[in-house]
Formats: sequence, structure tokens, C-alpha cells
Amino acid sequence: MSTDVLVVGIGGQGVMTAAEVIARAAIEAGYEVSKTEVTGMSQRGGVVCSQLRIGKRIEASEIRPGGARLLIAFEAAEGLRWSHYLAPEGGALLDSWRAVPPVVSSGVHQYPADPAGEMRAANRRVREIDARAIAERIGDARLANSVMLGAAAAELPFPEPVLRNQVLRRFGGGETAARNAAAIDAGRALAP
Repeated sequence: MSTDVLVVGIGGQGVMTAAEVIARAAIEAGYEVSKTEVTGMSQRGGVVCSQLRIGKRIEASEIRPGGARLLIAFEAAEGLRWSHYLAPEGGALLDSWRAVPPVVSSGVHQYPADPAGEMRAANRRVREIDARAIAERIGDARLANSVMLGAAAAELPFPEPVLRNQVLRRFGGGETAARNAAAIDAGRALAP
């Protein structure tokens, strides 16, 4: 049996980096991992999704709609867009930050009024996190990913210290490591 995780957002948010950190932590903990990505026009703020399947033995690489145990969304509407991938028992961590795309600002489409509410109305378990605001209090909005990873740690099939070590390896030492450690701790403090 695998733990299927989707990490979603828009280009430039570090979706693929966060997925890579989770994959490396799983491998370090002795699991097999399959990782696939959908990047669209990610360089211009487009849709980015990384699918991870983590288990003792992984035989297929893609997650089927309705099969994900965890959805980590770095942008609210992207969480809603990918929510149909959640299994009935699955849950979502949704950063409440909103990136308004050009098709919305030009009036062609409307941004969903309440992405988390729409997900809950569809019987999805959702924890909404203001990761960007937490990261800014720590000193850098880019730490939102580490806040989200900290919040997700309890939902992953390996110990949190393994995830923490991979984050700190990825983002270097010194002040950067200290800030990422603080961001992970802030995310962990949000876990139920």
C-alpha cells in the first residue's frame, strides 16, 4: 500500500522542490518513491503539480483521481482545482494565499470566492493555513513551503526529523537553515 501525495501550486512557488524534498526524505527512511510532474507554463505562473507515491513497493507512477491521501496546495485555487484527486479518507493542506492569474484580472474568468469552502462542501477534509503570513513573520515569504511541509509532516509515512534534515540539506546552512527550521517548527505547531 502506498501513501499518495499531490503537491500543487503555480510556477515559481517551489512545488517541484518541495516534492523533491519529500521524495528524498522517503528514500532516506527506506521507502520506494515514484514522482511525476505536470508543469504547464510553470515559468510564467502556470499550473504545477507533482505526484508522489511512497511505499514499500511502488508499481505505478501516477495517482488516479480519488486516490490521493494528501494534497499540499501552495495556492488556494490550485488546491480546489486538484481536489478531485483526494481519496474519500484523504485530506488537504491549503495555503490561503491567492495568486490572481491574468485570465481573472482581465475579466475572462472569476477567482473562486472560497476555495476551501468549496472543497469542504464536496466533503473534503481541509486545513487552511496562512503559510505566507507565517513565513513573513519569520522573515521571508519564500519560507511558506517549509511552513507547509512542517504542517504536512504528521501526514507523511516517515518521521518528521527525516523531512527536516532534507529541508535543511536542500536550503543550506547558516541563517537560511535557521529560518527554514523555524518555518518547519511553525508548520508543525499547526498540526492537530
